[in-house]
Amino acid sequence: MTGETKLEAKGLSAWFGKKQALDNVGIRFQSGKVTAIIGPSGCGKSTLVRTMNRMHELVRGTRVEGEVIFDGHNMYAPGVDPVLIRRRIGMVFQKPNPFPTMTVFENVAAGLRLNGVRDKVELSSAVEKALKQAALWEEVTGDFDKPGTSLSGGQQQRLCIARALAVSPEVLLLDEPCSALDPIATAKIEDLVTELKKDLTIIIVTHNMQQAARVADFTAFMYLGKLVEFDETKKIFENPKEQLTENYVTGRFG
Repeated sequence: MTGETKLEAKGLSAWFGKKQALDNVGIRFQSGKVTAIIGPSGCGKSTLVRTMNRMHELVRGTRVEGEVIFDGHNMYAPGVDPVLIRRRIGMVFQKPNPFPTMTVFENVAAGLRLNGVRDKVELSSAVEKALKQAALWEEVTGDFDKPGTSLSGGQQQRLCIARALAVSPEVLLLDEPCSALDPIATAKIEDLVTELKKDLTIIIVTHNMQQAARVADFTAFMYLGKLVEFDETKKIFENPKEQLTENYVTGRFG
C-alpha cells in the first residue's frame, strides 16, 4: 500500500465478556479506497468494523485493547469523545433500520438535527445532497413525508446510507449491507459504493466473495479473530500467500 492511510488498527484486540473476538489485529485502510473484510461467520469481521468507530463499546461487557489511529490520532486515547468519532466515521448495518416513526426526510435529517442544525434551508439542502449521493433522490422525490419504512428493502438501505452521509463523514463502514437484498438492489448498492469512494474511505464486511471482488480495492481475510492476510483484492483471490486464504476463497471451507 502506497497511498495515504486514513485509518489504522494497531495491536487491536476485543472481547465480549470473557470471549475474545479480535486477537492482535493490525491493518491499514487507505484513503479513498474500498476495503472488503471477508471470512467465515464468527471470525470477527463485524467486531473489527465496530471497533473502528467505537460502536463495539456500546455493548455491555465489552472491552478493547490496542489502538485505532484516525488521521494520526488514537481514537481510544483518554478524553476522546466517541460521539464525535461516530460523526466522522459513519456506519450502515446489515439490516435496513430506518427510524420507524420518521418520514423519509426526517430519517435523513436526524443526524443533522442531533448536531444542532435547525435552519430549514440548510436541512433541506443537506438532505437533498445526501439522497443524491445515495442514488435515492429521484426515487423518493414527492414521497418525503411518507414513513421511511414504506420504502422497499433496497431503498430503505440506501436511505440508511443517506442518513449516514448527511453528516458528511470521512469514512463509511458497511456491515454486510446487501445480505438482506435482492440482486437488483444489491447491484445498486455496489454501484453506489464505487461512486462514493471518490469522496470517502469505505470498509465493507461481506460474506459474498464475488461482491468483494467486484467492489473492493483491497481485501482482508479473517479467521478466528485474527487477520490472516491483507492485500490487493486481485492478489487475495488469484494468488494468496497463505494456504488458509486459498482454502477459503476456493470454497474448501466457510
